[in-house]
Amino acid sequence: MKISTLFQQKKALFSFEIFPPKPTADLGGIAATVERLAALAPDYISVTCSAGGSGNSRTQEIAAMVKRAGIEPLAHVTCLHSDRDSLRRTLDGLAEAGIENVLALRGDRIEGREESREFAHASDLVRFIHENGYPFDVAAACYPEGHPESRDLLSDIRNLKIKVDAGVSHLNTQLFFDNEDFFRFRERAALAGIDVPVQAGVMPLVKKNHVDRIISLSGAKIPAKISRMIARFYEKPEALAEAGVAYAIDQMIDLLSAGAQGVHVYVMNNAAVAERIAASVLPVIRGINGE
Repeated sequence: MKISTLFQQKKALFSFEIFPPKPTADLGGIAATVERLAALAPDYISVTCSAGGSGNSRTQEIAAMVKRAGIEPLAHVTCLHSDRDSLRRTLDGLAEAGIENVLALRGDRIEGREESREFAHASDLVRFIHENGYPFDVAAACYPEGHPESRDLLSDIRNLKIKVDAGVSHLNTQLFFDNEDFFRFRERAALAGIDVPVQAGVMPLVKKNHVDRIISLSGAKIPAKISRMIARFYEKPEALAEAGVAYAIDQMIDLLSAGAQGVHVYVMNNAAVAERIAASVLPVIRGINGE
């Protein structure tokens, strides 16, 4: 089923994001994760390009695994280091595997690899998908605090409008920790005429390496509440995990209470965290949807 249809049927969606293992890794671990996530009955599960964000390898394989588990997959496709032929191979493979939804991304820069002259932006990929007649729903990313490479928030919204107008069906936000940033972003998007559904991306901070790596990569602002949590529990793994899950649940409930059209949870392949969050958040989502 296409995700745009789900948005027509429901007021709020609930989804997870996972990443494929390394090319040479055994699939047993990710298969078990997919099975546990599928048992929670999310609306869909998105599959990134790889653990390091480089290339499109194994995305189709894991997306097909999600599909066989009875959950709709959203397959990430990147374009910055791709040409038309390689993108056609990727998209053809996804279509042949029965995948109906893709997330069109520029992708991270990979040192030493030549950048595409034709696909400098995600909007170029969105147009390519539609111009070549692929039947996918095409989702895209957005940044409540502004894209790290954008000059300012106004420029970022203008670029997002270009991307949406190219044929985007819905948006998933980059992770953020202050809901006020999301609310302000939502207002700016509405004023710019961006009217596709927007899911709020939330990442539970449950491990020290999340604090050290993910925050630095995403550029997300750290509210005082998070700073206090990190300072207090940084050297106490179990306490940090409990506090991180509690913060994420509170954040999601607030977002849903304020009318967010769904939450997209970056679970870092941690099924136990997903289960904890689903136990608290799914009943709220079902209530919103009248289920």
